[in-house]
Parts: sequence; C-alpha cells; structure tokens
Amino acid sequence: MELSVNHLLGIKYITEADIQLIFETADHFKEVINRPIKKVPSLRDITIANLFFENSTRTKLSFELAEKRLSADVINFASSSSSVAKGETLIDTVNNILSMKVDMVVMRHPNPGAGIFLSKHVNASIINAGDGAHEHPTQALLDSYSIREKLGDVAGKNVVIVGDILHSRVALSNIFTLQKLGAKVKVCGPKTLIPKYIEKLNVGVETNLRKALEWCDVANMLRVQNERMDISYFPTTREYSQQFGLNKAMLDSLNKEIVVMHPGPINRGVEITSDVADSKQSIILGQVENGVAIRMAVIYLLASKIKHNED
Repeated sequence: MELSVNHLLGIKYITEADIQLIFETADHFKEVINRPIKKVPSLRDITIANLFFENSTRTKLSFELAEKRLSADVINFASSSSSVAKGETLIDTVNNILSMKVDMVVMRHPNPGAGIFLSKHVNASIINAGDGAHEHPTQALLDSYSIREKLGDVAGKNVVIVGDILHSRVALSNIFTLQKLGAKVKVCGPKTLIPKYIEKLNVGVETNLRKALEWCDVANMLRVQNERMDISYFPTTREYSQQFGLNKAMLDSLNKEIVVMHPGPINRGVEITSDVADSKQSIILGQVENGVAIRMAVIYLLASKIKHNED
C-alpha cells in the first residue's frame, strides 16, 4: 500500500484510504517510540529541511523528533534569522536549500497555498506544517487518530470544534478529516468568529456552548488567535471565556462523559480551565505523543514514494 499523493499539502487532497494507511503506519511507530531504543534506520539516506516562516515551537519540535526517530538528516531553517528578512523570495530560499540536495521540505508559511505553490516549482516532497489560516493537515490527522485511539473509531461520532473557527487552519483540516472518516461535525463560537462559508461544508453551527457539549462525544477546544486579528471580534477575553470557555463545573454537569481535546498551545483560563485540561477526560497529552507517531508515518510514507521513484 502507498499514498495516492507525493506531497501532504492539505487533507482535501488525500483520500480516506490515505488517512487509514497513515493511521496504520502510526500504530507501528507508536510501538517504536515506546521502546527503550526509539530510533529506526528507515530514512538514513533521506534529507529533510524544516522551513518555518512563522514561529512554532510544538509543531517544529514534533516534526524534528519524528525525523530524528526515523534517522533522517535534518536541516532547520527559521526565516526571522535568514535572508528572507532581507527580501529573498520563497523560491530563492527553497532553491538554495534544494541545491544542498534535500529530498523533503516541511514548511510552515503565513500565506495560504504556499505549499501548493512550492510543490509546483521544486523537485522535493512537500509537507504543509500550516499555511496561513488555510490548512494544518498533520494536526488534524493526529486529532482524529487520538479520537480513534480513545473511542475505537471516528465514524459515527459527534465532534464539536469550539472557538476561533475563522482564523483556524486546524478547524478546516479537522472538518475535512472528520468528515472523510464518517464523523458528524459542528462548530461553536461567537458569530463573528464563524466563517460565512462554513455551512457549505456541511457543518452545523451552534452558538450555545452547553447545547454543543450536550450533542457531542468529543469537544476540540481551539484557542483564540489574537496574532491573526487586526480588529476586535468580541468585547473582552473575560466575556469570551464566560460564554465559550470550558470549565470543570460545566463538564461535570453534563449527563455523559465527553472527550476533551486541544491542539495547543493552551490559553489556560480562556478557552479551557486548568482543571479541565488536566482532567481524566482530557486527551491533550496523548495528542502530543500521537503527533510524533503521525508525523513519522507521513514522513515515512512520502519518503518511500521518493525511494520508489528513484529505483
């Protein structure tokens, strides 16, 4: 079995079979990362460049760890300390890196579609680690993988994504992944933070958090992305957290146990309180561990296509 694509640019470009293959491969790598010796020599002859044109700590570390666990050679590149600050274009930067004979590029970029643009111009496999407010495919894959691990299956589950849907690449990728795997999806948040196109995606909209929680099996709590906001979308953070923040009292008052997720980083006390984040219903730490296994799976499957094409 192999992936139907040569790049991971977004969930909308891959099939349900691709997702299932990534999950099965991640199952194997999850065993690997829980062994005393956590490395496998699978990608000893593959060179991967991590290009982060936007700040990232967790995603970058997760990719780097995944690459090193697979024994790949890794080049790290941060744009703030590079020639990009001097006006170099994306193509120039990448061509310079590719002249170093790089096989794969993991890229985060503020512009939507940057990965797609790159894939058409360079001869390397591209993994989109987040492009503007467009997509963040590996985050959505690890989120659905975590639901599968906790509940046995994603199909037939009700999942609500709560918070800043408008600026969130995580929300869009999650919607695509969950729907491909047969889940029902709703979004919940202030009307100002719900995009106009959302209902075209066959997604329900709920503006009352309690009703959303009573409907769902899983609540994925997103943070408010203040860094992407040039205007105010709600009066105050305090008011936001009163209406859309999840606290332990509300969680305990539901007549069922729901699974609580968060892609991180958490604004504790805003979208979620500490006692919810650290409760037994939260799978947030599991998501972090699964992030490494999912990224190992994606890198491994794309790299095996590179090797296959070379043979």
